[in-house]
Amino acid sequence: MTHTRTARPRRSCLAVPGSNPRFIEKAQGLPVDQVFLDLEDACAPLAKEGARLTIVNALNEGDWGDRLRVVRVNDWTTHWTYRDVVTVVEGAGPNLDCVMLPKVQDATQIRALDLLLTQIEKTMGFEVGRIGIEAQIENARGLINVDEIAAASPRLETIIFGPADFMASINMKSLVVGEQPPGYDTGDAYHYILMRLLMAARANDLQVIDGPYLQIRDLDGYRRVAGRSAALGFDGKWVLHPGQVEVANEVYSPGQQDYDHAELILDAYAWHTSEAGGAKGAAMLGDEMIDEASRKMALVVAGKGRAAGMRRTTTFEPPQEG
Repeated sequence: MTHTRTARPRRSCLAVPGSNPRFIEKAQGLPVDQVFLDLEDACAPLAKEGARLTIVNALNEGDWGDRLRVVRVNDWTTHWTYRDVVTVVEGAGPNLDCVMLPKVQDATQIRALDLLLTQIEKTMGFEVGRIGIEAQIENARGLINVDEIAAASPRLETIIFGPADFMASINMKSLVVGEQPPGYDTGDAYHYILMRLLMAARANDLQVIDGPYLQIRDLDGYRRVAGRSAALGFDGKWVLHPGQVEVANEVYSPGQQDYDHAELILDAYAWHTSEAGGAKGAAMLGDEMIDEASRKMALVVAGKGRAAGMRRTTTFEPPQEG
């Protein structure tokens, strides 16, 4: 039986060290869409084994509300990966939404994780296919292979940009993660990377998430960098500090005026294409012509607004005859 996947809000994706119970407890009270408990970079090698059990206990006993619960395991080039997956999924599978796999370089790594998850689910009697996968692209090889990666498994839900490792992998001349490298004075050095990830994700009906901004107290910088990927259509961004949460939720939600306008377009188009509205293929909404393409664009904005819990402040009134 194939599990039906639905897009879930991921405007703010909070990174939490899996070895820090205090941070894990605090995360349960923050207004984020997703929390991922980290067994990789945020967890020292000597702490990884104990952190697995800390994460299992937190998933089973914590109050996570409607936040997405994700665990980032170590990548397949390490000796920790299989035990990360087995311990966490066997111990807390019903309370886990996704497994995040870092440093994905080709589709076989996603298929291997899918197979391991399936074996665990069958062994434990869990629903097969319910746990999703998030793939983090962090080097040149992963970017070159991102189309195949994005199509590798029905479990896949998101493609994530990992800027720090990616910058190192291509020898980018910068030590400030996410900022323009010195000497790059025109345009955006990350534009190709972001668009490449976005195209692969959308071609496979996946969400796409921007990575962290490490200057955690520079909220203006965070807003600027987040605005770059949000403008292209990214669904959210990592947050490393509680101060970044509100900015992420705002930047990756539509503005109230845009949300209201999108809902008006949907209502107006539905009415004008109905028998009562004259069964028109195109119509006017004020001074704006709307058609099926307008409806599709409005659906995107309205969908993001609804997922963010926004409430419309306007209503559509059918035009009066005569």
